[in-house]
Amino acid sequence: MSPTSHLHLIGGEKGGVGKSLVARALAQYFIDKERPFQGFDTDKSHGALLRFYSDYASPVVIDRYEALDQLIEAATATPQSLIVDLAAQTHGFLVRWIEDSGLLGFADEIGVALTYWHVMDAGRDSVDLLRKLLDQFADGLKIVVVLNEVRGDQFDILKTSGELERAQRLGATVVRLPKLHDTTMQKIDQFSSSFWAATQASDKVATGLGMLERQRVKIWLQKVYQQFDSLAL
Repeated sequence: MSPTSHLHLIGGEKGGVGKSLVARALAQYFIDKERPFQGFDTDKSHGALLRFYSDYASPVVIDRYEALDQLIEAATATPQSLIVDLAAQTHGFLVRWIEDSGLLGFADEIGVALTYWHVMDAGRDSVDLLRKLLDQFADGLKIVVVLNEVRGDQFDILKTSGELERAQRLGATVVRLPKLHDTTMQKIDQFSSSFWAATQASDKVATGLGMLERQRVKIWLQKVYQQFDSLAL
C-alpha cells in the first residue's frame, strides 16, 4: 500500500544532541508548508514540543505499549505526518515495541511510512549510537542522519569511523542542521518562542530578539527547510 501518513521518530538516545530542536524545526516546517501533522512529546519533565508548539502537541508515555500504539492509530485515522520527540534513554523500549509489534512490515501493510531521525552532535557517543542503530535496523527502517552543527560542526570522529559511509550505503540520508548564533538560540529558548514568533514578532519584549536577530533566524530556517526539502517528506 502506498503510504498515506508518515511517522517521524526524532531520536539519537543521547541527551543534549538537539533532538527537540529538530522536532521543533520540523513542526514549523509543516506549519509553514500548511501540511497536517501532530506532535507527540515523550519527555515527562522538559517536553519541548509541548512548550513551544502546544497547539499541535500531546504527551505520550514512551514506556507503555498502549500509549505508543496510539501513534499508529492516529496515523491510520487520517492522512498526516506525526512527529515524535523521543527523550533520552528511550531507545531500548522503542526497539522492543517495534520488534514485538512487527511494525516495520506492518507499517507497509497499513500505509504508514516510518522514518527514524538519528540526531548527532560531534562527539564519539553519537557515533557509537549510530553504529548500534545500523546494527539493529540495517534493513527495513528508513534512517535520516542529522548532523547538528548547533552542537558543534567538527564531525571528524564520525568521518574517520566509517559509520557515515556505512549508513549511506545502507540507504540512509544525511542532512545538516546549520549553526545558529548561540545568543539568538538562547533567547528563543528563554522566551519559549516558536520559530514563527522568533521571525515575525516585532515586540522585542515578547521575544528578546532584535531586528537583525529575527532576520538571522529567517535565514537559518531557510537553510533548514532546504535540507528538509531534499528528503521529499
